[in-house]
Amino acid sequence: MRPKKCKSAHEAISIIQSDEFVWTHAMAATPVVLLQALYKHALSKKNITLMQLHTEQPDIEAGELEGHLRNRCFFVGTSTRKLVQSGHADYIPIFLSEVPLLFRRGTQKVDTVLVHVSPPDKHGLCSLGISVEATVAAIEKASKIVAHINPNMPRTHGDSFVPYELFDTVYEEAIPIHIHNQAKQTEVTTRIGKIIADLVEDRSCLQMGIGAIPDAALEAMDNHKDLGIHTEMFSDGILNLVEKGVISNRYKAKHPHKIVTSFAMGSQKLYDFVDDNPEVVFLDVGYTNSTHVIQQNSRTVAINSAIQVDLTGQVCADSIGPKIYSGVGGQMDFIRGASLSEGGKAIIALPSTAKNDTISRISPMLLPGAGVVTTRAHAHYIITEYGIAELYGKSLRERAKALINIAHPKFRAQLEKEAYEALDLTI
Repeated sequence: MRPKKCKSAHEAISIIQSDEFVWTHAMAATPVVLLQALYKHALSKKNITLMQLHTEQPDIEAGELEGHLRNRCFFVGTSTRKLVQSGHADYIPIFLSEVPLLFRRGTQKVDTVLVHVSPPDKHGLCSLGISVEATVAAIEKASKIVAHINPNMPRTHGDSFVPYELFDTVYEEAIPIHIHNQAKQTEVTTRIGKIIADLVEDRSCLQMGIGAIPDAALEAMDNHKDLGIHTEMFSDGILNLVEKGVISNRYKAKHPHKIVTSFAMGSQKLYDFVDDNPEVVFLDVGYTNSTHVIQQNSRTVAINSAIQVDLTGQVCADSIGPKIYSGVGGQMDFIRGASLSEGGKAIIALPSTAKNDTISRISPMLLPGAGVVTTRAHAHYIITEYGIAELYGKSLRERAKALINIAHPKFRAQLEKEAYEALDLTI
């Protein structure tokens, strides 16, 4: 039975009923048209649960859908942050690698999936395009699939293909794909990027997120040779290195000669690069973020960020105190994988201060209620613009000394005092 072609997004999502668990395609592939229709449709229904990772969509007003639809967030972004912090949405702390397992093991029910895909090719296959993440697993378990078919969605290779005949309803409309502009560089981020680049050896395999620091690190790798990419996501920062031949993927044990990712977010140039490019494979995030898979590439370098690091090496990356800001994501997946990789390096990089140099991000203890994403036992390299603290195999006292040495100079004396008074550590 072929899918029902709908004249509107509202008609397409009208198959969703009360009490359903709905999963939405995420990141830059967020099916915004379908979600906007769902929010209106939900007003005539009760108790719909919308499950999601980071989505690119307008903010949802707290209370507007109370009793009709509630967001269930496996990662928190701009559109859901206020909802979670005000108690109008739920946050589930979980490693990104394990979200697909929730569906496949039946721990989390999935009734309907909303996807944003390319038109079917000559084989009748649509592509999930620039975001595969956990959507493949959700599709496997869902009883219904609603698709927005968009000719502007890149056709990508890997695990992204979905037979057109699997869809229950489809709505076709050409709209622009979400563009994510690169963050502006500062003196601080440029310096951090240079320090990271100096740690990276030729033939290393990189994982990096999105933002000024990973972009700065990539910019500083112009003279490196034969780098590889195995990551959960990438942005425009890699394009220059691909064009210059710095990224060759030649020496990877897993998927040599391929850029491996689960989603991409950036400019139209980036989307043109991945479109129908067999050298870039978009794979299930349960695979890309598997510690077992990651560690098989030698010299894996994981570059991740943090909100706060305490003097024992505990890393908070998902909250500001008790207020959830983002999520666990794939940080621990890659920190552990890189640590176990032969010659690998697990890096947490962050500016030394926040709020115009008024707050030290390196502190004696994490704020009350702050979440530990990377434990002190997993932390290896902590980097600020003032250098590197190597924590692996170090005692609490040695860690505190190393971290104070990369804190902003104006906070170092106070940190030494607090290390002694609060932690009984003499620096």
